[in-house]
Amino acid sequence: MALIPKETIDQVLHYADIVEVVGDFVTLKKKGQNMWACCPFHHENSPSFSVAPAKGIYKCFGCGKAGDVVRFIMDVEGASYPEAIKWLAKKYGVEIKEEERTPEQQLAQNERDSQFIISDWAKNRYRMLLQESDEGESIGWAYLKERGLNQATIEAFELGYSLDKWDDVLTEAQKAGFDVKYLEKTGLVIKREEDGRRYDRFRGRVMFPIHNISGRVVGFGARTLRRDDKAGAKYLNSPESEIYHKSDVLYGLYQAKQAIRQEELCYLVEGYLDVISLAQGGVKNVVASSGTSLTEGQIRLIARYTDNITVLYDGDAAGVKAALRGLDIILENGLNVRVVLFPDGDDPDSYIRKVGDARFRKFVEEQSQDFITFKTQLVAKEAAQDPVKKAEAIREVLQSIAKVPDPLKRQVFLQQTSMAFHIDEQVLISEYNKLVKQTAPGPRNAGSSGNSGGSRSGSTATRPQSTGPNAPSQTVVTPQGLSQQRPDDAMPDEAYGIMEDEVGEESDTVPDIQVAVEREIVRLVLNYPAQPLHEGVSVAAYLLGQTDETPFRTPIYADLLHLCRETLAAGRFPDARELVRHNRADIRAAISDLVTDPWELSPNWITHSIYVPREIDLLQQACDNAILRLNKCNVERELGDCLEAMNQLDPSNIDEYLAQMAIYKSLKQLDMQLAGLLGTIISR
Repeated sequence: MALIPKETIDQVLHYADIVEVVGDFVTLKKKGQNMWACCPFHHENSPSFSVAPAKGIYKCFGCGKAGDVVRFIMDVEGASYPEAIKWLAKKYGVEIKEEERTPEQQLAQNERDSQFIISDWAKNRYRMLLQESDEGESIGWAYLKERGLNQATIEAFELGYSLDKWDDVLTEAQKAGFDVKYLEKTGLVIKREEDGRRYDRFRGRVMFPIHNISGRVVGFGARTLRRDDKAGAKYLNSPESEIYHKSDVLYGLYQAKQAIRQEELCYLVEGYLDVISLAQGGVKNVVASSGTSLTEGQIRLIARYTDNITVLYDGDAAGVKAALRGLDIILENGLNVRVVLFPDGDDPDSYIRKVGDARFRKFVEEQSQDFITFKTQLVAKEAAQDPVKKAEAIREVLQSIAKVPDPLKRQVFLQQTSMAFHIDEQVLISEYNKLVKQTAPGPRNAGSSGNSGGSRSGSTATRPQSTGPNAPSQTVVTPQGLSQQRPDDAMPDEAYGIMEDEVGEESDTVPDIQVAVEREIVRLVLNYPAQPLHEGVSVAAYLLGQTDETPFRTPIYADLLHLCRETLAAGRFPDARELVRHNRADIRAAISDLVTDPWELSPNWITHSIYVPREIDLLQQACDNAILRLNKCNVERELGDCLEAMNQLDPSNIDEYLAQMAIYKSLKQLDMQLAGLLGTIISR
């Protein structure tokens, strides 16, 4: 990875105009102080995507995507941070001068660059042979035409052909001045151990270039066309290399990424021709695992563009097993998954060629099943009337449900499974909790307290990192839909499953009013950090000073306040433009939410000479009000704790009871004083 100096990055960020950059991808229209458009990350009919030019931040109030100009390029192009900086530098004419690298770093970069260059050269060689050589036209081109592919599709996927010769690529690459070692490193050429002879890996095959997310060729898939080649593999892929890691690449994603965003859905198939045939038929939001087992790296690639995956697999036994293998890994990464199985003997490629584009789409729409319905029907059919097999089938389904990070979805799936197997839901929940506790990694502290994994709030957990094939979600869900990962030894029992009674208060729930108050304090700090109050002290210094010994209970706002405190301690005012570049997605989203308001004052108020005071004119009142409300929330919580302590006291212990009563009266008096102050402020 190139080392870009901080000064260069600062220069890029100085010149980059978020309105210009976003305007390259969507049509922005001014409304009030902000610019609005239909979101480029999900399909919508009315604009909910906002760009705040003054703050340099974008925010979609529909899908929640948010960040600064660099994050926008990362999201829309699927680029890394350095790639996004280079994209912006090129747009604004900023020269990227890489810092001096060690000889080892330079050598490593040269090695990768050389492999990219030789792979691109090979792609062009194969394309030329397909279209201009007699063998390519008579064999390769004829095969692709037979599969129903037109020239535009062949060009779009840069398909090619390798001559049925031992050394075509080897000889031509050497003529072009390429070092043989890079042919070997990329797997284009093989060196035989016995005699050191080198020969082409791909011979007499249709070539499918495999692109990474930015469009660079990293490897090849190749299909044999020799009818007498019974010993060789039908498909042959490039080996692993410094630039090609099968577990982190999806065939067709480079071509499909925009369509996946627009459709808010990714179709996942097995083979190269499945992708190409569907794309030609208008189903462009499709990628393939290229015959390899689905990996977390591949799922994370899809998750950059959508949370929704529909798996399209063959209807034979192998296809069913492949679908089942892929389901769990998709589930444990928090994505929504559906399944479509084609009639036995068909795959997506053969079926769309058989029935046509329109009937194919109709079939997929009608046959699409959510994963729980698919798996339940499958295992229930296999279990038939055998009670033992039925019990095992239920456990199989529960194992998949345990991988779903979202507690609300887990609850729905358990209800669905209960109905499918005609088994009491409470029995199923009890079995689920036993299963999850058995498969939970690491020791558990049964005495710990915490939020239940079965929150009734409908919150969605962040995607946890699994530690094994049966690892359950270890996400503690807060009422705000944010989550924190706890260490294994601090996990409460409840966080491993769904509470069986599903009633009563959670042990560590933050009241809504406290969440709102903590949010308001952070919002004021981020929006008006340097604004002076009555005594000349800044908003940031005043609010951070007032809350210095008052820890926030809402995790995301506690983290944001800590970041603001660190910034102020370093001698700078907290700046949303800077903080929104944080590597945590929940922090970026929260900051964007706090500094971006979907509502703006109508200009009609000014037109009709109606004065409406601005928030900035009432900042002292807003800050005082927020601190008083926070104090009142804390006092009310202490009152509740005091009452609970009194209820648990031994009635015969009069002295301790009177001591607690004195504390309660003192807290109650303070609570009334705070209420009075709040009433005074509000009535002004």
